[in-house]
Amino acid sequence: MAQFDLTKVAADAYLYAYPLVTMELTRRQMTNVPDAHSALLRAPLNQFSHAREYPAADSKEVVRFNFDTLYSFAWLDVHAEPVVLSVPDAGDRYYLTPMLDMWTDIFAVPGTRNTLGKARDFLIARPGWRGDVPEGLDLIVAPTPFVWVMGRTQANGPDDFARVHAIQDQYRIVPLSAWGTDYEPPTRVETDASIDNDTPPLEQVNALSSVEFFTLFAELLKVNPPHANDYPILHRMRAIGITPGESFDASSLDAETAAAVDTARDRALADLVTAMSEASIGIRRNGWNWEQSFGTYGTSYRVRALVAMAGLGANLPEDAIYPNAFADADGEPFTGANDYVLHFDADNQPDADAFWSLTMYDGDGFQVPNPIDRFVIRDRDPLALNPDGSLDIYIQHESPGTDREANWLPAPAGTFSPMLRLYSPSSESLNGAFIPPAITKARA
Repeated sequence: MAQFDLTKVAADAYLYAYPLVTMELTRRQMTNVPDAHSALLRAPLNQFSHAREYPAADSKEVVRFNFDTLYSFAWLDVHAEPVVLSVPDAGDRYYLTPMLDMWTDIFAVPGTRNTLGKARDFLIARPGWRGDVPEGLDLIVAPTPFVWVMGRTQANGPDDFARVHAIQDQYRIVPLSAWGTDYEPPTRVETDASIDNDTPPLEQVNALSSVEFFTLFAELLKVNPPHANDYPILHRMRAIGITPGESFDASSLDAETAAAVDTARDRALADLVTAMSEASIGIRRNGWNWEQSFGTYGTSYRVRALVAMAGLGANLPEDAIYPNAFADADGEPFTGANDYVLHFDADNQPDADAFWSLTMYDGDGFQVPNPIDRFVIRDRDPLALNPDGSLDIYIQHESPGTDREANWLPAPAGTFSPMLRLYSPSSESLNGAFIPPAITKARA
């Protein structure tokens, strides 16, 4: 009879559980505040917190922050009753409000692409909720009783912020029992002193021992239902003492199983770190790497865990794709010691139904302070095209000269990694007709 490889089972279980544990520690930290104004993008449950401007040049609050939209985040709790999420009529302005369940799967995206940017009111309910839906509300049954809403509203630079704020102020969350009243969310909400508000959630997750990790995971399974296609991994996990609906008791494991559980964390994390460093998951072309199965993952648990580690809350590919440049045309990593050019032919420029951008990040994924405070090149910028309609973007540490500065994306002196974003990518971009060209070293 074939035997279980218990070490592999434990490592697979860790990968399966990683997004749920990461979401939980993120939720705890981001909602452990007294109000929606005292901390960036943190608010009590069932309240929006808005980023009102781009991050400062030296900010390290968010890894790979985008400079295309302003965020509006909210964590919903629909255990006790549903809530009504209202989104505005934004006119021609692009916005989206993806909703993630606690497994990091996106299950609804009101906004420009799906609801035509019109004002709508959605009733968000927990799994199994049975009740009357008031007239005018669209029911969305969430897969888990906690939901993360990651709203994004197009912002075309600081001069545009006031108009964006007017849109953000129309995002609202109201308990169903208060719908139709002049409801105002509570302030001075009680916080939990036992929650670590400072250490990034990812660091907290990665610091948990295997036993601590699986103990927490088992408790979260009691609250957050697995997906319908998870039965194979749920059945396998019983071999290491994890059964949905029951607490995890490491002391009851035999020596072989306990040893397998102990090694799960190190083995799985090493796998994720290697996959990230080698850009080994997804499409690899011309020194770019991107994945087009983000947002919903099915049983691709390793990919789902990798996204939770690399960029929690990735959009559906129909809403955005994120080619990340990891090597130049010579296969070498990027460094500020070299000057580079990204050349788009006239008939092969980024193709998106909304807009596109190219953002600069240092080796740790943060924006790079520079003399002109430019962190991104966008299609809405006054870029200078070549006579044949092609586009050159100059990626380098020092200015390429005043005649080329409109197309200059400043780079740090050390290592860096540019990221291309295509919002509402065209069908050609999604089916592979558009491939980002290699970034080449500038030739003297």
